[in-house]
Order: sequence, then C-alpha cells, then structure tokens
Amino acid sequence: MFLDRYKTIDRHRGNLPHWQQGETWIFVTWRLRDSLPLAIVKKLLAERKLWENRHPKPWSDLHKREYQRKFTLPFEDMLDHAHGECLLATKTLRDCVSGAMHHFHQERYELDSFVVMPNHVHVLVRPFKEHRLESILQSWKRHSAREINKLRGVEGKIWQREYQWTRDYIIKNPQHQASGSFTLWSRNL
Repeated sequence: MFLDRYKTIDRHRGNLPHWQQGETWIFVTWRLRDSLPLAIVKKLLAERKLWENRHPKPWSDLHKREYQRKFTLPFEDMLDHAHGECLLATKTLRDCVSGAMHHFHQERYELDSFVVMPNHVHVLVRPFKEHRLESILQSWKRHSAREINKLRGVEGKIWQREYQWTRDYIIKNPQHQASGSFTLWSRNL
C-alpha cells in the first residue's frame, strides 16, 4: 500500500518532484501563494541547487539525511510560522478546501487524513489506478480557489504551483497552532 522503491515509480518534476506508484498512499503538502516570502524561497532554492551540484546522485543515506536537514525541515518550519495573509485561518475558507477534497473521496481516491492550516494544506491520499495525483490536486486547487475567491469577492490565483510530501507532519503540525486556526479531518477520528 505504500511506495516500493523496487517497483516502477512514475515521476515528473515541476518545482518539486511528483511521484506516484499505482494505488499507494501519498502524503502531499501545498501552500498559498504568499505563504513564504519570495526572497527566502529564492535563497533556499539557490542553496539547494548549489548543494545538489556538489552532491550528485545517487546519494548515500548520510547525504539524504543532510538534504532533509538543510532543505526539507527549514521549508516546513517556515510554513509553520504562518507567513502571508493566512486566508485559511478563516473557517469558511478552510471549508472550501475541505469540501473540495471530500468531493470525489471513494470515487477517484481515498482520503486517510488531512489538515488545513492557515497558509497550507497536508493530505494523506491514495489515488485509484485510473486517476493521476496531478489531476486530483489540480481539481482540489481549482475548485477551492474558485469558491474562496467567490466568498471574498475577488479574482486571481491563491495557490502556489508546487507541492511536496512528508509523512509524519500531518498529525504533529496542529500542535504548533492555536485551537480553531486549522481543520483536521481523519477517517479514524
């Protein structure tokens, strides 16, 4: 049910790698456009590119841990500091995201858990074979953006184009936020 590194993995790369392997569980994070200061993002991306050039793949376990420590963890920490307008701190706007994710649950994918934070979203999802993760995410983002913009009486893009995943963050992240500033859903709660 989870990614098997010994089997074929469908990969493509935008700003961050996108991996899918049949009907495996995938942890996905995506964020609002203004959730991280652009100068910080550019600096982190430049540092990452320099590091990757100095450490060509394949990476040892030590290099993988170093990459995680230098780039993934700081990125997550910056998201937790709730930069930007934090539109999703408003429950009615969080509900737009929640509704979009529930819409095709058990039809195109299975949801395990998700948390909608003030400026980003985490979800543990298992796409069904005939549905691509990219299409599912595009649908969630398009529908929720349309609904959020309608409620706010504005037009424009609200979501950043990239996404990433990490497994444990989905449950521990709400511990850093004030009660009522996030929506957590789990099929087991």
